[in-house]
Amino acid sequence: MSRKLLLIPVLMILMIVLAGCGMEDSGLMKPIDPENGFWDRYFVFPLAWLLEYFATTLNSSGDPAFDMYGLAIIIVTILLRLLTLPLMIKQLKSSKMMQALQPEMQKIREKYQKDQQKMQQETMKLFQSHNVNPLAGCLPLLVQMPILIAFYQAVYRHSDIPGHTFLGIELGQPFWGLAILAGITTYIQQKMMGTQQMNPQMKVLLVIMPVMITVFAFYFPAALSLYWVVGNLFTIVQYYFMRDMYKLKTGDAAK
Repeated sequence: MSRKLLLIPVLMILMIVLAGCGMEDSGLMKPIDPENGFWDRYFVFPLAWLLEYFATTLNSSGDPAFDMYGLAIIIVTILLRLLTLPLMIKQLKSSKMMQALQPEMQKIREKYQKDQQKMQQETMKLFQSHNVNPLAGCLPLLVQMPILIAFYQAVYRHSDIPGHTFLGIELGQPFWGLAILAGITTYIQQKMMGTQQMNPQMKVLLVIMPVMITVFAFYFPAALSLYWVVGNLFTIVQYYFMRDMYKLKTGDAAK
């Protein structure tokens, strides 16, 4: 089960990379148009429209000296996080439940350390007896996959965004500072979620995810890194204020 969970962030990053690398070959570099098909109509075009709307609204004077696309990316990122907030709350509750069950899971690991199949069976029985879904915490990641890919294309295929800057950073080009921030904020977010309290296989996520995000962010447009950093900061603040909401004991997990 743990190995399957580890595959989720790996697949998420892989999909983004493949989407970016294959855009020119597949013809996806053409201008964004809702008539291009389902993907453009319901994913890429709405994001591009929102970015354009907020950038234009914030720069009501039309003065090109006031570059608002960076602020537009921040606003759209926060809006997207607010829309997925119910899923994030569910992830928080799932994380707290998993932490509450850690003592029982440790006993199972110690008892069946020589029988991996039996260990997995008993672990699943424990989850079922407390109505815990170990995959619930991964749902926000799965939801973010199409959003990230669509956001990447909305930025990369936009006629204006790649040429704009934010705090001196060119949004259409990679920027090492944002790449490092993306990795650091990913690490802090996972730390707050209690990844370090999971079993050894899941603890690997605490290192793998920040490293993967940082490495790939060195090749992504800075706009996407900005999206990731702002999203992480939003989640960190959310967890800070909601960290005491689900103080569960093992016996409470079934409620």
